[in-house]
Amino acid sequence: GRGLITEGDKYERYAVLSDILGEEDHLGDMDFKVAGTEDGITGFQMDIKIAGVTAEIMRKALAQAKRGRLHILGVMKQTISSPAPKVSEFAPKIDTMKIDVDKIGALIGPGGKTVKGISALYGVKIDTDDDGTVTIFGRTAKATDSARAAVKAIVEDPEPGTVYNGTVKRIMDFGCFVEILPGKEGLCHISKLSRSRVDRVTDVVKEGQQIPVKLLEVDKMGRLNLSYIDALEQTNNLRT
Repeated sequence: GRGLITEGDKYERYAVLSDILGEEDHLGDMDFKVAGTEDGITGFQMDIKIAGVTAEIMRKALAQAKRGRLHILGVMKQTISSPAPKVSEFAPKIDTMKIDVDKIGALIGPGGKTVKGISALYGVKIDTDDDGTVTIFGRTAKATDSARAAVKAIVEDPEPGTVYNGTVKRIMDFGCFVEILPGKEGLCHISKLSRSRVDRVTDVVKEGQQIPVKLLEVDKMGRLNLSYIDALEQTNNLRT
């Protein structure tokens, strides 16, 4: 920041100040902010209390601003000489995607249940426009990316072979129903809980437990058939 203190009707005496404080800003005749790079000015803003400034004052202020800018850039280069190749994974992330307009209702869900569920699950904020533009605001890249994957899975047809992180919603004698996405459930048959015989579903999973499940197929009725053991084996193979 630059400041200006003048005396005399024709500014016979003046001083251009650098990095002005609040008191100097209050008492001074000009507040002149100059931003830029080593190559030149990218923006500036001036507040002025006098009728105008001379070309000489402007030249001095710009020259002083350049010296100050180059000094600051030099100090910055000692810490980091170029922008990081990617934003930190812990930094907030905003992502935008486009979905078909006829899929907006499925994403929002009855009374907003589906989109609210995704927002709560991943700790994000989701805005949906009438043209199908979906904007996701997350506190971390992981939160935003996870929410994007959830939105994508809802608006696109479930793809057999995909592994989801689901939640056991209901326990039955013949298996359990697992919510793979907010508002979207599938059946994991008791035979798909383990490679060995399972006497009771509750011997393997409990209601409310989060488990990985693999989508085996979508039958003719649109029902989702899931497998817990296949998801475990696929995940372990990926890790090894």
